[in-house]
Amino acid sequence: MPAWVVSARESAERDRAAIERGTPSRVLMRRAGTAAAEEISRRYSERLRNGAVVFAGPGNNGGDGWVVAGTLARSGVEVTVIEVAKATPAKSPDAVAEREAAIDSVKVADSVDDDAAVVIDALLGTGFEGEPRGTIGEAISTINELHARGALVVALDVPSGLDATTGQHSSCVEADITLSFGGVKRGLLVARDCCGEIVVLDIGLDDPPAKTSGKPVKTDAPLPVLVDGEWVRSRIPPIRFDAHKGTRKHLAVVGGGKGMPGSVVLASRAALRSGIGLVRVLVAPENVSPVLAAVPSALISEWPSSENQINAEISKWADAVVIGPGLGKSKDTRALVERVLRNSKLPALLDADALNVFEGDAKSLAALLEGRTALITPHVAEFARLAGIDVKSVLANRFDIGLDLARELGATVLLKGSPTVIFNPDGARYVIARGTAALGTGGSGDLLDGIAGTMLAQTLNSTVAGCCAAWVHGRAAEFCEYVRGTTLEDVVYALPRAWNELEPSPEPPVLAQLPAVAR
Repeated sequence: MPAWVVSARESAERDRAAIERGTPSRVLMRRAGTAAAEEISRRYSERLRNGAVVFAGPGNNGGDGWVVAGTLARSGVEVTVIEVAKATPAKSPDAVAEREAAIDSVKVADSVDDDAAVVIDALLGTGFEGEPRGTIGEAISTINELHARGALVVALDVPSGLDATTGQHSSCVEADITLSFGGVKRGLLVARDCCGEIVVLDIGLDDPPAKTSGKPVKTDAPLPVLVDGEWVRSRIPPIRFDAHKGTRKHLAVVGGGKGMPGSVVLASRAALRSGIGLVRVLVAPENVSPVLAAVPSALISEWPSSENQINAEISKWADAVVIGPGLGKSKDTRALVERVLRNSKLPALLDADALNVFEGDAKSLAALLEGRTALITPHVAEFARLAGIDVKSVLANRFDIGLDLARELGATVLLKGSPTVIFNPDGARYVIARGTAALGTGGSGDLLDGIAGTMLAQTLNSTVAGCCAAWVHGRAAEFCEYVRGTTLEDVVYALPRAWNELEPSPEPPVLAQLPAVAR
């Protein structure tokens, strides 16, 4: 079962749909709390010997916390509960019921020892927006002080104070692990620094689209899928023992404008370390020698100036073409991109200046891409230029913004960022939340082009190519372990490991897990 990426509203709709189909809301609460308690016990049994402290808010997140408290206490753990809203310690009927069920087996206290070993944050859930105030705000500060003293902090569903949809926060819990119920909240993927490791727990919600009040939820597309190692493993084509450079496919890379040979060098090296059979790089005349010296195993040509050259060196030779790395932005650049696309129907990946030359003119690009398998890989600013909108709008709507552009272009849109979101023209969305800040440097997108170009040539599927490439790109950065001091050369050398050491599927009830981000 996949892990879905949801906003606060979508999470509530899925819960509501399950309730309308006959699962009582208290059953969902008990499933969530019990699964969380079991995951905490499995991971931190030694720490739990020194007890656990649960900070319980008055809402349903607090109810989840009471289930965790009672479950841990019944297993022999000494549990202390800090109720932050003494006047109304539990508001919802379910939270009241779970408090009554657990209160005789736990200790209720007003304060906590400074040496607390395991602290469980059950203050605020997915419905929270704004700024935590009063006793809730004070409790968040207390949890963070305990964390600074060495306590392990577990957040239930979201770190309290974090907006589950946007990831915005003025003050929130700093967690070592966040246990997200039923799906992974969008805000967790945007604000990874606050969340620690993210573990998605199955609580028995059906696959979307959910229904509310007996009517389908109004949505233009199914919920995004969180891509994991098993998803990637099942879609990477095998390389047979008798494979050769032909069966491993050929990739053409058009880029490397004046003063920018490094981009195609990075793309080519990434393609070669991703399993391509042969790379041909087409660059500005002055870059032929430096690129040949840097990538001696690649074929090198000057930019194509005629239909015959395009046919010989791209259309009839390659299985896919990457256009854009280090290309430069000019009228000549646009003419080159148009010339290649008009004279070839190969699967194509466009990035960087191959997109920038169509600023505000997506219609012309759509005409050139018509009838082919295509993938575009813009970062946020490149997307904004192409779509004719501002960068803030892209960032604020990163999980939805690419749907219209993908339909208009008839191409898969890979919107790079943290996280990366991939939009298919049919409305499907995929989220890749792997990688580290080591990828936040010039040339990182060129590596991605080489990886994705290889997959495009070998699968002829733009969505599979984009998803697998983005996941492996991020995984390679994770294998480098550090952020400061890691270079793109380190990421290139980690690619073989990233392709071959894919994580196994998690054991139920865990649907997905993401490591804490490297700093």
